[in-house]
Amino acid sequence: MTAIDTSRPHPARMYDWYLGGKDNYPVDEAMGRQMLALDPRVPVMARVNRAFMHRATRWLARQGVRQFLDIGTGIPTEPNLHQVAQETASDARVVYCDNDPIVLAHAAALLRGTDEGATEYLQADVRDPAAIVEGARKVLDFGRPVALSLIALLHFVPDEDGAHELVGRLLSELPSGSYLVMSHATADFTPEESKAATEKLRAAGVTLALRSRADFTRFYAGLELVEPGVEVPHRWHPELGEAVPGQDDGVIPGYGAVGRKP
Repeated sequence: MTAIDTSRPHPARMYDWYLGGKDNYPVDEAMGRQMLALDPRVPVMARVNRAFMHRATRWLARQGVRQFLDIGTGIPTEPNLHQVAQETASDARVVYCDNDPIVLAHAAALLRGTDEGATEYLQADVRDPAAIVEGARKVLDFGRPVALSLIALLHFVPDEDGAHELVGRLLSELPSGSYLVMSHATADFTPEESKAATEKLRAAGVTLALRSRADFTRFYAGLELVEPGVEVPHRWHPELGEAVPGQDDGVIPGYGAVGRKP
């Protein structure tokens, strides 16, 4: 197993700290506090983002989707995607994928699902879509619709790494009726704070590729956007879940959307 580097902050562990988890290190908390100094809403943003995933998964399961491929899973935080999906459809099949060894260490928590469904974990990087597809095919039937979930992931993949092309390659393997679910941070609403955050993270070895609404929407080229289209995450079908404590109607600097492959 790849050794866990505790000398530099890691986005998944920082996210865990924002959510009140314990699977993080002092270096992650230290950087997290620097982000809070720039915008004290960061923990609320993390919870809003996760709540969007819950609502989108619930919506998809109610539409009859029974297969989910979640890339950039992160450290388990209940309820996890498979729990939300299998609550609606006990036969839902979920493949989690992450490249972080600390997530692998917690894979057992992710793999507890229903007897009727299936829940598996794959260690791979979004930059290697061929490996992801090869592994996912062992659990998912790529002849039937699959929901591809990329929650708070692509803003860590810069254009130089071909972020849009990577999503396109993954979608090309999925059949008609499949869906893309994404959330993504943006600098559109808080340009100064976002610039400062990007610089602080870059100095710590973390690349942050914030994208505009137009650049985010490009990920959905050729797909049919589900209403209400591209929205700030807490305004995407709020009726499907409870409001996050501390959330107000102010702008959360990010976007979320669900799109269907024709």
